[in-house]
Amino acid sequence: MPPKQATKGQKQIAEENKSTLNFYQYVTIGVNVIYFSLQILIYWRSFTTTQMLLAALAMSICFGCYQFMANMAKPTYGSSGNLLDGGIDLNMDSGMAEHAKDMILLTCIVQTLSLVSSYFWLLWLLAPTWAFYLLWTNFLGPWFFAPAPEEDEKKTRKMERKMKRN
Repeated sequence: MPPKQATKGQKQIAEENKSTLNFYQYVTIGVNVIYFSLQILIYWRSFTTTQMLLAALAMSICFGCYQFMANMAKPTYGSSGNLLDGGIDLNMDSGMAEHAKDMILLTCIVQTLSLVSSYFWLLWLLAPTWAFYLLWTNFLGPWFFAPAPEEDEKKTRKMERKMKRN
């Protein structure tokens, strides 16, 4: 029998969520500062409108995912200031927070690699590909290929008797 998984207290969840949010905030800010500094100082002449729009989209995606995680992890405090709920645990192995963290990391990696070549923006297509894969394996595939429901035995016998009478 596998050992029981230890549960976390609300205070521990709140503290870990805060450190997780700080990490992703620093990653996002760091990547964007480096990206725009290098684009302005070194690659200014090749910094096209398309690259500006893609960089703005990358910032928006990172900000949106960060805000999504911050809203999920928002702790609730009582009237006396004591912690009632630490929010949703952002460090669970599965869940929407995991996908938001992956999206932030993918976006930051793509944005950084795009300094080398603009073709690295195409790596962003991994996100919808992965989303479709998850949708297919978790919902669509099992739904399409589910075996037909078997008829109830009583209904089958009733139909047989009805057919014999006719």
